[in-house]
Order: sequence, then C-alpha cells, then structure tokens
Amino acid sequence: MTYGLGESGRLPNAEQERGPWRIHEIVSDFELEDVWALPAWGEAGDFDEFLELSLSLDPADSGSAPTRFLWNLRDQLGKWFGLGRISAPAGQSSGEPLSIPGSDEASLLGRLPDDLRGTGDAVDFGQLPFTPLYRTGTEAAAEISNATVHGVAHLAWVDRGDGAYQGQMAVYVKPRGAFGRAYMALIKPFRYWIVYPALLRQVGRAWNGRAGDPRSA
Repeated sequence: MTYGLGESGRLPNAEQERGPWRIHEIVSDFELEDVWALPAWGEAGDFDEFLELSLSLDPADSGSAPTRFLWNLRDQLGKWFGLGRISAPAGQSSGEPLSIPGSDEASLLGRLPDDLRGTGDAVDFGQLPFTPLYRTGTEAAAEISNATVHGVAHLAWVDRGDGAYQGQMAVYVKPRGAFGRAYMALIKPFRYWIVYPALLRQVGRAWNGRAGDPRSA
C-alpha cells in the first residue's frame, strides 16, 4: 500500500512550528534551522518502526561517497581542533559538559515536564553522539553538544489526513558565539546540497526495503 503524499525534501519552518509538538515547550530560545519531509509514509501505529529505522542509519556508511567524506572529515577535524566528535556515542565524550549558549544549563533534560522525564531512556542512537531527551507516540527528540553548537534533532510522525502519516525531521540550534555561527554558515551549503539529499535517499531505501512489509511492495 502506498500513499499519494507530496514529495520529500526541505519544508518551510512554518510546517514544524504549527505542529502539535512537545518540543516547542523545550526549545523556545533555540533557532529552528531547517525542516525536512522524509520519504517514509505509513499509518498511525508505524512511528516506532520509523524511529527505530531512522536511528539505525549511519551517515558514515552512507551510499554517497561525498557524504561519507564530509562526515569523516568533520569527525577528524573535531579530534584535531577540539570541536567535538560526531561519530562517537554521547557517553564516550571527554571533558566537562559545555553549557548551552546563553544559559547555565548543560542539558535540556532539566527543562522536560514531568510527564516526559525518562521517556527517552531506552532510545539508542548507536554511533551518533546524541543524548535522548524524550519520546511520545508521535515524536522524539535528542540533543548534541560540541564546541560549535548545542543542537536538537526532532523526529515526528505527521498526520497528513485520510489515515496517512509521514516522517518529518527538524533541527534546532544554538551556535556558540561568532565562531559557531560562522561554522554553521560554512557547512550549510554542504548540508543542503550533499548531506541531506543523501540522507533522504538512505531513509527512502531503508523504509521501502523493509523485509516482509507488504506496504513496501
């Protein structure tokens, strides 16, 4: 079974901002960097499968050679210049945690309302250095902190109507001063032209190739 939904790709930020997402309560002082519609479609109960599949993908093993190169280059630069790695689990980082720019907090976990605390404990990001924040039946969020930015990745299962749902990803950031903003501006073209298109293709192939799923036929 397939759904006649729109194309995947970058969306206006308003698509994320008008959604009924709990993330709005937590990142009101962050910038919404970008929003992407992912090539994953299903039914209301498919969010768990979408989340598990999304978290299993590793850009370092992408089918896109330029993406692999950029990802591994960033990781190497992080080791050389103390920018923080992007290919190591969050628990393997060394040194004191950095504060979120503009606050005394080192993590957004302290901002979670009581009903969301602990809901992300079982979420596993594999080799990616994200720390889970929370998850519900339709969304999940995780944070990353390094010398250039404190960021949040948000994955959502969006109701498109008529029983159809689609995966959506949003990225929130707080750059670390002028250097962080310059770094984000420098990598933006590479993210938009190389990294994200490759990620969308990777998600699409994985979602459509799920073993034994009649909807992928």
